[in-house]
Amino acid sequence: MSALNVAQNAFDLNPGLAAIGYGLAAIGPGIGVGLIFSSVISGTARQPEARGVLLGLAWTTFAIVEVLALLGFVVYFLATG
Repeated sequence: MSALNVAQNAFDLNPGLAAIGYGLAAIGPGIGVGLIFSSVISGTARQPEARGVLLGLAWTTFAIVEVLALLGFVVYFLATG
């Protein structure tokens, strides 16, 4: 059995299991986005002049966290397809 067959068989899952796995994997980025923007709101309330810096950092980290959700989405399609 070649390495290619082993790699293809590693993703041979039930589509229902893959959907449950992606649903669980989407919880992490959802919590992360909530924590990011709650920190921005808290930081802006404490120091209003830092709003621009905080929002810039928030959007950057938001993009990084959302890439994790998209990566889970891609793995879902690899597992079902």
